[in-house]
Amino acid sequence: HERIVRLADRLAATMPDPLGVCFFVCSGSEANELALRIARAHTSGTDVVVIDGAYHGNSSSLVEISPYKFDGPGGQGAPEWVEVVPMPDPYRGLYRNGEAADADLGRRYADHVREAVDAIARRDRKVAAFFAESLLGCAGQIVPAEGYLKQAFEYVREAGGVCVADEVQIGFGRVGSHFWAFETQDVVPDIVTLGKPMGNGHPVAAVVTTPEIAASFDTGMEYFNSFGGNPVSCAIAEAVLDVVEEEGLQENALHVGRRLLAGLRDLMGRHPRIGDVRGLGLYLGIEFVLDRETREPAPDHAAWAVERMRERGILLSTDGPDHNVIKIKPPLCFSEADADRLVATLDEVLSENAFRG
Repeated sequence: HERIVRLADRLAATMPDPLGVCFFVCSGSEANELALRIARAHTSGTDVVVIDGAYHGNSSSLVEISPYKFDGPGGQGAPEWVEVVPMPDPYRGLYRNGEAADADLGRRYADHVREAVDAIARRDRKVAAFFAESLLGCAGQIVPAEGYLKQAFEYVREAGGVCVADEVQIGFGRVGSHFWAFETQDVVPDIVTLGKPMGNGHPVAAVVTTPEIAASFDTGMEYFNSFGGNPVSCAIAEAVLDVVEEEGLQENALHVGRRLLAGLRDLMGRHPRIGDVRGLGLYLGIEFVLDRETREPAPDHAAWAVERMRERGILLSTDGPDHNVIKIKPPLCFSEADADRLVATLDEVLSENAFRG
């Protein structure tokens, strides 16, 4: 059907060269599952490097590359073929803003990726892929330290692996300054995975890769997906691209996101439980602490604030390893008035005596 070709052309046009081959699936989990298969076919490797706190999907193999799951309740830890590297978190991580030159943080975190691929080599195994959310979601709305992905990608490619950018939560203009969040780190991944935002919640998703890597997947084992790329789903995905473009939603995410970020940071001056406010565009996080000096997490305060906001008609959620980060990821049509209402309501909630206890 012509729609599948047209959608592929339109998606490829948003990507940097040489990303131009699309595989259509139904969910972000399917996209990451397929990306793992493609990476292994291309590299003949088996092992995967992932970032601590990451979540890449709900299938068996993706739970095995998702520390958010395998180190959480019911998890069984990392399998032998997975190497976990520290979160490149400038606020709470191993290396923090103010403790080293900010420009050096990315390299210091990326050095752990080099150590991971070296560890794989010492076991006489080969790295297949480095999976990285361009901005970390379940890990706590983290913007990676500047330069992190660029240096990490270099180490992985030197070892023969491919670099996968998981854009399931943060693609399609959400970061405002760019259409894809990986662009904020000045990198070109080997594989990009897309999920539910592609259809505004409709089950359509995609894997985008290079012609060379796609050719490696042509092993003789036919790949097909009964529903991925069906004409109705492609029409919906095209309509989403139309709306994002025609209604200027990427630009809206940039301007409203900046206003919202500034408003939330202004709250820090009045509410000492706020330890950090971070994010890009309409992908923001508020980290709550008991003490700004020790940065001891305050999950109960974050959960209480979320419930009080819900009672006032504003839906938020908590995330992060310590469950102390309020996650803000509104629709891209979120307006300045919406942002002002969120900030004002949160200010009122955090001023309540019960919160301060």
